[in-house]
Amino acid sequence: MMPTAIRTAILGAFALAALAACKPEAKTPEQNPATASAASSTASAPAATPASSPETTTSLNAAAAPKPQGPGTDMRKEDIGGDFTLTDGDGKPFSLSDLKGKVVILSFGYTHCPDVCPTELLTYSDTLKQLGDQAKDVKVVFVSIDPERDTPEVISKYVKQFNPEFIGLTATGDQSLPVIKQQYRVVSSKVVQKEDSENYLVDHSSGAYLIDKNGEVAIFSPYGSEPATIAADIKKLL
Repeated sequence: MMPTAIRTAILGAFALAALAACKPEAKTPEQNPATASAASSTASAPAATPASSPETTTSLNAAAAPKPQGPGTDMRKEDIGGDFTLTDGDGKPFSLSDLKGKVVILSFGYTHCPDVCPTELLTYSDTLKQLGDQAKDVKVVFVSIDPERDTPEVISKYVKQFNPEFIGLTATGDQSLPVIKQQYRVVSSKVVQKEDSENYLVDHSSGAYLIDKNGEVAIFSPYGSEPATIAADIKKLL
């Protein structure tokens, strides 16, 4: 049995590697106007430090993040994940359990993210191409950590720019995003510009969870993973 102190240190390092500060470099496939606007007006936004988070004490610059080449981290022995219900692009409740029988690529982000999120979603689209016919048994789910701006219509339109089969979810009504973030050890922190409180970036955890056909978190793929690497991990779960 791994000592508690060592186990805690490992999980802390995992969370640190997952946290990425959004930087305005990459664009969506269609040069999304909202994304471009956010990029141009928040280029100098500092990285936030979610001091209350037990998982990390600093942010990792996304542009400096290394390109992981090996397989993702096996998470099957960790107490992480679980079912949740949010709102899809049609304004209807959508539960993660609705996708049982499929392998799910689950990531968290927001539509105004100028760098990390577009990069990741492009990677997941390429991952599906790597899988060929097996892609029919895989679903990509993108959960917004910025429900104030990401309405069901906005999140759905955004993800479908990358792939028409992608599923965008956001919190509405009494749906509790903080509980879901806790389930998946996701941390985020709003970076508000003094001149305009409505125009802001959000530092947030990056990477994706690969969820097996039973709805259990199996593998964590860090930001920077290549499509071929993620596809190889997915094939282990199909």
